[in-house]
Amino acid sequence: MRFEYVEPRTVGEAVSFLSAYDGKAKIIAGGTDLINLIQSKSIRPDYVVDIACIPGLDYVKYDGKGDLFIGVLTTIRTLEVSAEVKKRHPVIAQAARRLGSVAIRNVGTIGGNLCHASPAAETAPSLIALGARVKIVGPMEERTLALEDFFIGPGQTVLRRGEMMVEIQVPAMQPHTKGVYLKHSIRGPADLAIVGVAAVATCDPERCEEVRIALGAVAPTPIRARNAEEALEGKQIDGRLIETAARAASDQSRPITDLRASAGYRKEMVKVFTRSAIREIFG
Repeated sequence: MRFEYVEPRTVGEAVSFLSAYDGKAKIIAGGTDLINLIQSKSIRPDYVVDIACIPGLDYVKYDGKGDLFIGVLTTIRTLEVSAEVKKRHPVIAQAARRLGSVAIRNVGTIGGNLCHASPAAETAPSLIALGARVKIVGPMEERTLALEDFFIGPGQTVLRRGEMMVEIQVPAMQPHTKGVYLKHSIRGPADLAIVGVAAVATCDPERCEEVRIALGAVAPTPIRARNAEEALEGKQIDGRLIETAARAASDQSRPITDLRASAGYRKEMVKVFTRSAIREIFG
């Protein structure tokens, strides 16, 4: 397949080109997802817009409040090994470590993993559980929205004509807050997730004050397990509540049957891994 390769030097140039050739152009950065789609002829872009050379989009930085800001060109490997991320937002590093091989993580970017909008995107559940937001730049305006609202279907996002994601914003983890990301796959850690579960909870010695649970690979998009959250919040956690929350998460999942697993198996694994995630947090 033939396409025209474009290499903008600024976000403005990229946005202008995407606006002019809406529907005919695809962004590439690390290329770990897009190249496979082009080679398999799943997509046939007329233009490939390489944003890898745009300066100022590759960073991991914290502000004075402990909020985390990640540029879209930041590699998955950078998030995996960052000492600051492992200390302040360890659940992000956990998810990064479970994404593909080291070779993939060295090249693949956080922006690409999210914008590809795979239901099994490794980084999405942890970021959603942390309450992350994404910053989007377009031809007319700049906007931010909750990451959980970014996905609308497999391979589909809310990005409008000419828009591109430029940053992921993650609130600081508050005192007495813990998080965990667990993944289940058939052929080992480098394989796509059959089920991904991220949980982040703030607790005092007596009860769970707040909890967010996000699921990957078990619905058309990454989802919040809100019924499971409601089962736990404001309560003293015991085995009965954990089982109730695990069942609620499983009931809320909407998996498909494919070559890797049946829908029924995935729903059972949602229960198993939600239970394990909650137990790990509340220990």
